[in-house]
Amino acid sequence: MKSFVALSLLLSSASALARPAPLVSIPTHDAFFNHLSALCGKAFQGKVVVDNQGPSKFDTAKLVMHVRRCNEKELQIPFHVGEDASRTWIITKTGSGLSLKHDHRHEDGSDDTSTMYGGHTTDAGFNQVQSFPADQYSKELFARLGMAQSITNIWQMYVYDHTFSYRLIREGREFRVDFDLTKPVTPPKAPWGYED
Repeated sequence: MKSFVALSLLLSSASALARPAPLVSIPTHDAFFNHLSALCGKAFQGKVVVDNQGPSKFDTAKLVMHVRRCNEKELQIPFHVGEDASRTWIITKTGSGLSLKHDHRHEDGSDDTSTMYGGHTTDAGFNQVQSFPADQYSKELFARLGMAQSITNIWQMYVYDHTFSYRLIREGREFRVDFDLTKPVTPPKAPWGYED
């Protein structure tokens, strides 16, 4: 009898380990994630509306965000700057909030030295707005690359009915691009390192 109970406990433990962990989230994170997910497959053109260190190539290049790949846990959003397809924003449900990562690639698909930096939500945020203060990986990366000013980066994303905004702030620095969600454009080719 004891061996039967032990076997039953072992099997139930194994089956619990085999099940994927539930996606634990809170309403504001879900609402933000779902609002972006609703744009899946669509691309939108944007323009720089704030850049206190400009001008830069962002002012003259065609800026396009493409909500390219979506599932219940992750959104992949390439950000094309003219012919430069090196950037993809990755938003992930982590079970303790939302993570934003910047996947930077070279044209051959290899990782840029500065890649996968970003942040994680530290509060509930709002249905339309989430903030991502730099995480520890990013702080260590910036310090190693001599970009200490970026250690205090906070990335913000706003998603409203007509506009999506990507914003970077830190002391002495503000940059924001607004994308017009009322006028979808032809989706660009896959970003560098990804396949159509």
